[in-house]
Amino acid sequence: MTDRIWTAALIVIGDEILSGRTQDKNIAQIAGWLGVQAIRLAEVRVVPDVEERIVEAVNQLRARNDYLFTTGGIGPTHDDITVDAVAAALGVAVVEHPEARAMLEEYYSTRGGTNPARLRMARVPEGAELIPNRISGAPGIRHGNIFLMAGVPGITAGMLDMLSGTLEGGLPLLSETIGSPAPESEVADILRTVEKAHEGCQIGSYPFFKEGRSGANFVIRSTDAAMLASCRDTLCDALGAAGWDWTPGGL
Repeated sequence: MTDRIWTAALIVIGDEILSGRTQDKNIAQIAGWLGVQAIRLAEVRVVPDVEERIVEAVNQLRARNDYLFTTGGIGPTHDDITVDAVAAALGVAVVEHPEARAMLEEYYSTRGGTNPARLRMARVPEGAELIPNRISGAPGIRHGNIFLMAGVPGITAGMLDMLSGTLEGGLPLLSETIGSPAPESEVADILRTVEKAHEGCQIGSYPFFKEGRSGANFVIRSTDAAMLASCRDTLCDALGAAGWDWTPGGL
């Protein structure tokens, strides 16, 4: 691990996401998984099943992040165009991966056999490696630091598990939460001052309204444990001096 911050971007592909027919669950699970790998999810873009839009997103996001993930569009139907779009963005051909074909032939040997639609899932951008899929046979795809994954959350989770520990990352991002009945607007200056005084720390403020109570939870994040502790203690002292109670772990 190094002090450098490693970042990733995610492209969620699919008209069904943009129409609201399907609710995305992959953003949260990929963000959480990346955090364990000491990589920060820096940005997410949702795009339709339109090749030029996918190509544009791939080229923009891979240029400013260490890793790029995509979800959706690697299935057997005509609108599963992620492989074609990523190949176009990389300037490489689309080829059939012999190992992917073998995986599909074995999986479908007791499920009616392969056909042209099912064999579409053996297509990869030239030069790609495979990410094993223990659930449905069709593998994910890795091309350098680009990862093409399924849209189905359960399948994506299995692919992430296969990648665990294989990516280079930086120091883990640590966090502490402080809860208080203080309204955000009345402690905004305190938050700004404390954060500014602690280099490498970020303080996020998240208001709540529940069970007749209101207030905010303040989440402090840093890769430096000592700086995180100093920021937490300073914030608690400042809240107390301003007349506000605070609760470790949040409310």
